[in-house]
Amino acid sequence: MRTRTQLIRSNLKHARVAWGHIPSLTLHALEELTRKYRLSVALGDVYYIDERWYVTHAGLLRLAERTCCSGIRVRPVREFCDSLSCRWVFKAIVYKTPGSKGFVGYGDADPSNVSPLVRGAEMRVAETRAVNRALRKAYGIGLCSVEELGWLSSAPSPPDNHARPNKPCAPNGSNNTHPRLRDKLCLLIRKYELDPALVKRYAADFCGTEVLRDASRDLVEAFISTLADEAAKDRAALICKLNSYNQPEEVKS
Repeated sequence: MRTRTQLIRSNLKHARVAWGHIPSLTLHALEELTRKYRLSVALGDVYYIDERWYVTHAGLLRLAERTCCSGIRVRPVREFCDSLSCRWVFKAIVYKTPGSKGFVGYGDADPSNVSPLVRGAEMRVAETRAVNRALRKAYGIGLCSVEELGWLSSAPSPPDNHARPNKPCAPNGSNNTHPRLRDKLCLLIRKYELDPALVKRYAADFCGTEVLRDASRDLVEAFISTLADEAAKDRAALICKLNSYNQPEEVKS
């Protein structure tokens, strides 16, 4: 088994290769995470996204195994679940020792807060998020987990050790993602209680693309700014505009 010093050196090396230049303070944070929790960059336990560290579901499970976690109990919170709208809420309890009272975590998922890549798997995403939150509480990890990010919902592939320096890998393996913009858009949708599907159709129309992910960052930023202005000035008018994207196409005879 590698010593903590060896693991720290390995993590710093893999982090620099995978994500290029990382501020010294952020690297120091990685050293502390490694020293305290023995998280491994090479194994995908921790990821660097948008200048922040995020722990992964796999990393949390490996931590639980190393510390001989007694068990994890997970169940759906049925009063908050709706299978028709694909909304699921789970409760997880982590027992670090056989006699412990347990650490509780809740996780929710629905089509508005999961990546399009995992649509249809909202139940599994909600369960994973609940387990992650319970494990983070149990072991005192303040980092958010990758699976709790609405625009990602699942851990990326392990970093490529041969990736070119100074060129960070996109969070989901694509160069077309706009993670922070997606978060802003999700916040707007929740704040003004907008229909996510209609907003996406409006966005694609605004950007002149078939789907939103094909739009450039500048266009997405412009759309979010426009949507925020329209929602703040006249939400009712915006709702009418969005509803127009729900009209069935006229069938030509």
